[in-house]
Order: sequence, then C-alpha cells, then structure tokens
Amino acid sequence: MPRIDPIAETEISEEIRERFVFIEQVMGFVPNSLKTMARIPGLVKAFTDLSSVVLGNDILPAELRSMVSLMVSSGAECRYCQAHSTSSAARAGVSDQKLSDIWNFETSDLFPEPERVALRFAFHAGQIPNAVTDQDMEALREHYDEQEITSIVSICSLFGYLNRWNDTMATQLEEHPKDFSSKILGPRGWESGKHS
Repeated sequence: MPRIDPIAETEISEEIRERFVFIEQVMGFVPNSLKTMARIPGLVKAFTDLSSVVLGNDILPAELRSMVSLMVSSGAECRYCQAHSTSSAARAGVSDQKLSDIWNFETSDLFPEPERVALRFAFHAGQIPNAVTDQDMEALREHYDEQEITSIVSICSLFGYLNRWNDTMATQLEEHPKDFSSKILGPRGWESGKHS
C-alpha cells in the first residue's frame, strides 16, 4: 500500500496531463511515481526534463542504458525501479533470456566485458554507502570514453533519486511491469515486495 496516494485525476493540471499523454505513449502507462510527484508544482516537469536528457540521448546504446538502470536499482534493492527497468530493457531490445540472466552478468556468456564493467559499476553505485572503487572507474576507462562514463554516472544518479523516492513512498507497482518482471525475474527470486 503506498504511503502517499498518487494525485487524483481531477487534480492534474493541463501541463502535467500533456506530459502524461507523452509518457503513456512511450511506456504504455503513466508511472504511479510521477502521479505522486505531481503533488509538488513543477516537479513532474523538472523530473521529466532531466529524464529525457539522461535517458533520451544516443551516447550509449538504449540496451545498455536500460541495463545500467536495472543494475543500479538492483544495488539499491528498489523492486519498483527494477520492474520498470526490466520492462524498459525489453522495449529497448534486450532479450528475455539476457534479462533473466542479468543477475549472473559476471559469469554469463550473454554479457561481453564492456557490459560487465558498466553493470558492475552501476550495481556498486546503487549501494549505500556507495561502493564504487577507483578500480571500477579504471575498468570503465578501458571500454568507455569520458562522455560515455559521464552518461553512465548520470543514469545511476537519476535512478538514485527514483530508488529513494519509490522505496520511501512504497509506490504501488503498475500491472504491466509487475507481470513482466514476475515472469522474467521471478524465477530468480524477484518479487514486488512493498510495491504490491
């Protein structure tokens, strides 16, 4: 049960409604997290503007951006963001097989070394306290330039905000990401937890 209910449909401003229409076209639904953010004037606009810059560029392939999102959320143990990132990764073209094996990225043949390095970094960045080491950064430098590394850090930071928001609010998980993640990650132990 969410700790703060999403804003009522009748309270949504026209500006936010327009953003929600776009988000629904992209994701297939409007996340409950955004409906809760809508309680603070300007927050949905600020957050979606930042998200579109961080996630909407082509500095890194879409598949890698979504897997980094999933791993930083795994490091933070936010089940809501894990579910969203899993369904986003599938939309970005990551196979169900690769997604179901993502927690074995260190040993799975499905993940080439550059992806392993980025996923390890993201997992460490999601932990509290932050577990990124100088060795993690040096490993990134072997495969990515400074703009790509900055992009990875920006994704980790954006999801750091989302992880804290959704775990604190116990945001209710929407049906599509919940069902998809139960199918893909459930056999590996994933469950929606407080986000049911």
